[in-house]
Amino acid sequence: MSIQMLSVINPTYQYLESWLKTLPECFDKEGKIIYDARNQIRVMQLPDGTFVNVKRYGIPVFLNRVVYTWFRAPKARRAYLYGMRLQDMQVPTPLPVAYILEYKNGLLWYSYLITLQSVLSRRFYEFGEGDVAGREHVLTAFGQFTARLHEAGVYHKDYSPGNILFDVMDGMPQFSIVDINRMHFGRVGLRKGCKNFRRLWGNPDMMNLIAESYAESRNFDVQRTKNLILKDWRHYWKGTKTHFRLY
Repeated sequence: MSIQMLSVINPTYQYLESWLKTLPECFDKEGKIIYDARNQIRVMQLPDGTFVNVKRYGIPVFLNRVVYTWFRAPKARRAYLYGMRLQDMQVPTPLPVAYILEYKNGLLWYSYLITLQSVLSRRFYEFGEGDVAGREHVLTAFGQFTARLHEAGVYHKDYSPGNILFDVMDGMPQFSIVDINRMHFGRVGLRKGCKNFRRLWGNPDMMNLIAESYAESRNFDVQRTKNLILKDWRHYWKGTKTHFRLY
């Protein structure tokens, strides 16, 4: 049976409709691969010279194909809608261009998310090694950035090193969040906010500095915030083969 395709385009990029129709069949032949696991991400250049990231989500297992067809929005659709919502809230995330859903035998097959390529080139993985010295300004700014997200009611459920982009531009640390198909919008209190840091790579000195900045930005008790963040962080990584120290 043939594959059916559904696409939704950001009105600003409606002129890309013809290009989008050809994307699934040419995906494996164009662009540069920058991530290749269950999902694959390629950087592609549009006809007008703009660079975009195209993420192809892997074909879900059969049960999830049913779920994503009938009961829950597919990841590409959620990431697109959340991205548009974050743009409206002025939360840094790559601008959504479009998403494509493919259906085979009536069930979800491949899906694609297209976003503008971020100008930020670094990821938080690099804090898994090295000392805090010389990087205090980035970590302090990151605590403040996360506080702003939480104060705005934005909670990234997969707040991990690979999903936090950053760079220092004109001496100022800048941040952006990606892989946003799992989000919560609503009140983020102390306990929930502290738990959000648990997947970060680093060391206790780094986590203490982030916690202090986060607490001060949200007017939380600094020592209590540090204790909660360190406790959740150590509990998350305990028993795993980390390459960084927990104590």
